[in-house]
Amino acid sequence: MIELLAFRLGEDRFCVDVAVVRELRSWSRPTPLPHAPAFLAGVINLRGTILPVLDLAVRLGLSPVAADNRNVIVVAEITGQSVGLIVDAVSDIHCVPRSILEPPPRVQGPAQLTCIAALSLIDGQMIRVIDVAALMPTGVTGAA
Repeated sequence: MIELLAFRLGEDRFCVDVAVVRELRSWSRPTPLPHAPAFLAGVINLRGTILPVLDLAVRLGLSPVAADNRNVIVVAEITGQSVGLIVDAVSDIHCVPRSILEPPPRVQGPAQLTCIAALSLIDGQMIRVIDVAALMPTGVTGAA
Protein backbone atom coordinates (compact mmCIF):
# COMPACT_ATOMS: atom_id res chain seq x y z
CA MET A 1 0.00 0.00 0.00
CA ILE A 2 1.04 3.59 -0.58
CA GLU A 3 -0.42 6.80 0.81
CA LEU A 4 -0.82 9.61 -1.70
CA LEU A 5 -1.52 13.27 -0.94
CA ALA A 6 -3.97 14.54 -3.58
CA PHE A 7 -4.10 18.19 -4.66
CA ARG A 8 -5.33 20.40 -7.45
CA LEU A 9 -3.52 22.59 -9.93
CA GLY A 10 -6.32 24.40 -11.73
CA GLU A 11 -8.72 21.67 -12.83
CA ASP A 12 -6.01 19.00 -12.85
CA ARG A 13 -5.52 16.50 -10.02
CA PHE A 14 -2.15 15.22 -8.96
CA CYS A 15 -0.68 13.25 -6.06
CA VAL A 16 2.64 12.87 -4.30
CA ASP A 17 3.79 10.12 -1.98
CA VAL A 18 2.96 11.20 1.58
CA ALA A 19 6.40 9.93 2.63
CA VAL A 20 8.08 12.96 0.99
CA VAL A 21 5.68 15.53 2.51
CA ARG A 22 7.06 17.30 5.58
CA GLU A 23 4.23 19.78 6.18
CA LEU A 24 1.46 21.84 4.65
CA ARG A 25 1.76 25.61 4.99
CA SER A 26 -0.76 28.32 4.49
CA TRP A 27 0.03 30.79 1.74
CA SER A 28 2.84 33.28 2.11
CA ARG A 29 4.14 35.13 -0.93
CA PRO A 30 7.64 34.00 -1.92
CA THR A 31 10.34 36.59 -2.42
CA PRO A 32 11.32 36.41 -6.10
CA LEU A 33 14.94 35.89 -7.11
CA PRO A 34 16.45 37.63 -10.14
CA HIS A 35 17.39 35.42 -13.10
CA ALA A 36 15.71 32.36 -11.53
CA PRO A 37 14.01 29.76 -13.73
CA ALA A 38 10.35 30.59 -14.46
CA PHE A 39 9.12 27.73 -12.26
CA LEU A 40 11.02 29.02 -9.19
CA ALA A 41 8.48 31.37 -7.60
CA GLY A 42 11.04 32.55 -5.05
CA VAL A 43 11.99 31.75 -1.47
CA ILE A 44 10.31 31.92 1.93
CA ASN A 45 11.65 31.82 5.47
CA LEU A 46 10.71 28.49 7.03
CA ARG A 47 11.63 28.74 10.71
CA GLY A 48 14.97 30.36 9.96
CA THR A 49 15.77 28.33 6.84
CA ILE A 50 15.52 29.69 3.31
CA LEU A 51 13.12 27.45 1.40
CA PRO A 52 12.94 27.53 -2.41
CA VAL A 53 9.33 27.54 -3.59
CA LEU A 54 8.33 26.11 -6.97
CA ASP A 55 5.25 27.06 -8.94
CA LEU A 56 4.41 23.42 -9.56
CA ALA A 57 2.01 24.25 -12.38
CA VAL A 58 4.73 26.06 -14.34
CA ARG A 59 7.21 23.24 -13.64
CA LEU A 60 4.71 20.79 -15.13
CA GLY A 61 4.05 22.95 -18.20
CA LEU A 62 0.62 24.16 -17.07
CA SER A 63 -0.69 27.70 -16.61
CA PRO A 64 0.85 29.43 -13.58
CA VAL A 65 -1.02 29.27 -10.29
CA ALA A 66 -2.98 32.46 -9.64
CA ALA A 67 -1.39 32.84 -6.21
CA ASP A 68 -3.63 34.09 -3.41
CA ASN A 69 -4.56 33.29 0.19
CA ARG A 70 -6.39 30.11 -0.86
CA ASN A 71 -3.18 28.45 -2.09
CA VAL A 72 -1.20 25.95 -0.06
CA ILE A 73 2.53 25.35 0.02
CA VAL A 74 3.36 21.65 0.28
CA VAL A 75 6.79 21.34 1.89
CA ALA A 76 8.45 18.23 0.50
CA GLU A 77 11.82 16.60 0.91
CA ILE A 78 13.68 16.07 -2.36
CA THR A 79 16.93 14.12 -2.09
CA GLY A 80 17.76 15.66 1.28
CA GLN A 81 16.61 19.14 0.23
CA SER A 82 13.37 20.76 1.41
CA VAL A 83 11.34 22.59 -1.21
CA GLY A 84 7.92 24.24 -1.25
CA LEU A 85 5.41 23.36 -3.95
CA ILE A 86 2.61 25.85 -4.63
CA VAL A 87 -0.72 24.10 -5.24
CA ASP A 88 -4.26 25.41 -5.54
CA ALA A 89 -5.74 23.15 -2.86
CA VAL A 90 -5.02 19.92 -1.04
CA SER A 91 -7.98 17.55 -1.20
CA ASP A 92 -7.40 14.04 0.20
CA ILE A 93 -5.03 11.33 1.26
CA HIS A 94 -5.58 8.13 -0.72
CA CYS A 95 -4.32 4.81 0.59
CA VAL A 96 -4.05 2.57 -2.47
CA PRO A 97 -2.29 -0.67 -3.41
CA ARG A 98 0.91 -0.05 -5.38
CA SER A 99 -0.40 -2.55 -7.92
CA ILE A 100 -2.96 -0.03 -9.26
CA LEU A 101 -0.22 2.47 -10.17
CA GLU A 102 0.68 2.23 -13.86
CA PRO A 103 3.84 3.71 -15.38
CA PRO A 104 3.20 6.63 -17.72
CA PRO A 105 3.56 6.04 -21.45
CA ARG A 106 7.17 6.27 -22.60
CA VAL A 107 7.35 9.19 -25.00
CA GLN A 108 10.04 11.62 -26.01
CA GLY A 109 8.90 15.09 -25.14
CA PRO A 110 8.96 17.96 -22.70
CA ALA A 111 10.72 17.65 -19.36
CA GLN A 112 7.44 17.73 -17.42
CA LEU A 113 6.63 14.24 -18.71
CA THR A 114 9.59 12.89 -16.76
CA CYS A 115 8.07 14.31 -13.55
CA ILE A 116 5.15 11.84 -13.69
CA ALA A 117 6.01 8.61 -11.87
CA ALA A 118 2.68 6.82 -12.25
CA LEU A 119 -0.94 7.07 -13.34
CA SER A 120 -4.00 5.59 -11.71
CA LEU A 121 -7.75 5.76 -11.71
CA ILE A 122 -8.88 6.76 -8.21
CA ASP A 123 -12.53 7.47 -7.44
CA GLY A 124 -13.26 7.51 -11.17
CA GLN A 125 -10.66 10.19 -11.95
CA MET A 126 -7.27 9.88 -13.57
CA ILE A 127 -4.60 10.82 -11.06
CA ARG A 128 -1.01 11.62 -11.96
CA VAL A 129 1.54 10.75 -9.30
CA ILE A 130 4.46 13.16 -9.36
CA ASP A 131 8.05 12.02 -8.98
CA VAL A 132 9.07 14.76 -6.56
CA ALA A 133 12.80 14.04 -7.02
CA ALA A 134 12.47 14.83 -10.75
CA LEU A 135 11.05 18.32 -10.08
CA MET A 136 14.21 19.97 -8.90
CA PRO A 137 16.85 20.34 -11.59
CA THR A 138 20.49 20.24 -10.58
CA GLY A 139 21.84 23.58 -9.52
CA VAL A 140 18.73 24.72 -7.58
CA THR A 141 19.23 24.20 -3.86
CA GLY A 142 18.24 25.93 -0.66
CA ALA A 143 20.36 27.17 2.17
CA ALA A 144 21.54 24.73 4.79
